[in-house]
Amino acid sequence: MIQTDKLLDAKGLACPMPIVRTKKAMNEMAPGEVIEVQATDKGSLADMKAWAKSSGNQYLGSSEDGDVLKHYLRKADQSEEKEEIRFPHTVTNAELQQELNRDDVIVLDVREPAEYAFGHIEGAVSIPLGELENRTAELDAEKEVIVICRTGNRSDFAAKQLADKGFTRVKNAVEGMTQWDGATEQTGGF
Repeated sequence: MIQTDKLLDAKGLACPMPIVRTKKAMNEMAPGEVIEVQATDKGSLADMKAWAKSSGNQYLGSSEDGDVLKHYLRKADQSEEKEEIRFPHTVTNAELQQELNRDDVIVLDVREPAEYAFGHIEGAVSIPLGELENRTAELDAEKEVIVICRTGNRSDFAAKQLADKGFTRVKNAVEGMTQWDGATEQTGGF
């Protein structure tokens, strides 16, 4: 059993709520304290790691207990904390819709496979955020990459990762699939 200072129940919540609740809980903690966040959203694994890295807090690890992911994070002290900065290059869903027919654009969907299967933009490439670090070679760095997720949060982290890897034409679709009103397709025989 891992010793923690705080327990946060984020079970049943979807992105971005586990991060929102974790951030709020950690704001009330002292530096060095450890929080256990229990979540059922499989995307929370990549989300927590990316948020901890961008905020300066330490992601200690995770474990699974049935359907529950248990994330362990250590609150940073002032010297370690970073101001969270949103990726500066963004598009609205209306702007994304206008870009879809261009040959030099890749739509990258960083949601989990089940989210993608039940509805995604036609032709979008599926690479979940948690796999992006190891799969960037699958993307053409010469093309413009527009990253989308459910709400614009995971795609923000992904856009930063791509820029850090040398991609120079990256944009975050800040409204996400929850506000997408364009055509979608399903995969996996649904």
